[in-house]
Amino acid sequence: MSAFTARPRTRLFAAATVALAALSLTACNDKLGVQDAGAVSPNSSPVTTSAPSGTGTGQSGGSTSGNSSTGGSSTGGSSTSGGGTGSSGSKTSGGSGSNSSTTSVTCSGANTKVTAQPVSRPINHMLLTVTNTGSKTCNLYYYPAVNFDDAQSVPPVIKDSQPQAVTTLAPGQSGYAGVALSGGDNGSGTNGRTAKSLSVYFFDRNNNSISPAATPALPTKGVYIDDSLRVTYWLSSAQDALTY
Repeated sequence: MSAFTARPRTRLFAAATVALAALSLTACNDKLGVQDAGAVSPNSSPVTTSAPSGTGTGQSGGSTSGNSSTGGSSTGGSSTSGGGTGSSGSKTSGGSGSNSSTTSVTCSGANTKVTAQPVSRPINHMLLTVTNTGSKTCNLYYYPAVNFDDAQSVPPVIKDSQPQAVTTLAPGQSGYAGVALSGGDNGSGTNGRTAKSLSVYFFDRNNNSISPAATPALPTKGVYIDDSLRVTYWLSSAQDALTY
């Protein structure tokens, strides 16, 4: 065989050998690639993959970190405080109703009922009872200005009977005043007479007489009075009113 003929055959043989080696290597790499696809090195970090964008309403494609969602429509770490109505989490405190204080008025014949009742003890005395028939608290200032049978003057007050504070009547409550009608058995009174009618006037805070007056009924036979007639201040106790 000539040198010219042997050289091409040698080249063909070498080329075939290289091709076979390449095929073997490719097969080997394919086998190793299948085995390595699921294996993770102990020291390697896990692979993170981004979640696909959500197609549903309200879903977010952002990643979740800690307690807050950075890709969502709300912050996961915030919450609405109890009682709050706003989305910012501020708390709305409930208002408490406040009641306005009742305004007091002056007691008079227009908002009270007055009765006049003679008593057996002490003798020659009568008890005035005034009851608040109005809807507001009323104040009984000073003492009753009693007027028997349209007298020209009213009797004086017993100063020792003055209370520590103004007698105040809530609706439905009663106040009292004692009336010493005459001088009794010692004959100290003068100008004695029988009275058949009575008007009771009230005073305001400034000690002015106000109208209308109350006109309580007297016994049919009337009551005996004289110039020693006098009254007590308005008091909260009937017993106190009859002490003088």
